[in-house]
Amino acid sequence: MAFELPALPYTTAALAGRGMCQETLELHHGKHHQAYVTALNGFVEKNADLQGKTLEEIVAFSYNKPDLAPVFNNAGQHWNHILFWQNMAADGGAIPSKLEAKLVEDFGSVQSFKDAFKAAGVGQFGSGWAWLVLAADGKLKVTKTPNGSNPLATGEGKVLLGVDVWEHSYYLDFRNRRPDYLTNWLDNLANYEYAAAVLG
Repeated sequence: MAFELPALPYTTAALAGRGMCQETLELHHGKHHQAYVTALNGFVEKNADLQGKTLEEIVAFSYNKPDLAPVFNNAGQHWNHILFWQNMAADGGAIPSKLEAKLVEDFGSVQSFKDAFKAAGVGQFGSGWAWLVLAADGKLKVTKTPNGSNPLATGEGKVLLGVDVWEHSYYLDFRNRRPDYLTNWLDNLANYEYAAAVLG
């Protein structure tokens, strides 16, 4: 069964008033994400070891294997983007009380969490991602990964939020101002309801 590009959980125009224009979403979802899916399907078709595996299994199987780096890059990016679309909402930015309490408990304040998350995204040189994860010790932590990698591969914890800091995520809206993109993402786009649901 071939992997497919998931539909967005909102229209391509839904986030325009929140700092992500329709053209960004059309290009990012319809072109970039679709390219990862198409490439991944091509690799699976040619490699019997990948056939029949779930996306998560392919990410784990190909991680840290130089000969499977193209497979990992495209599988990782497919997984990352499936999450990314769910991690945004047209009414994003509001943090449910249970998640807020956990952020305060583990980071000291909501602002301290936002500062750490923004620092991770800004500090990721080149392309990559910033993440909020629930670590094995039960505490929330912020981490970052390069390129198409993710906490699923590295084993750093269960992902609550992930933000794409590849330039195609923000260049039309914020040009080269990645810090402004991340501030806006945290305050106006982040789907904290999703994060709270994953937290349980």
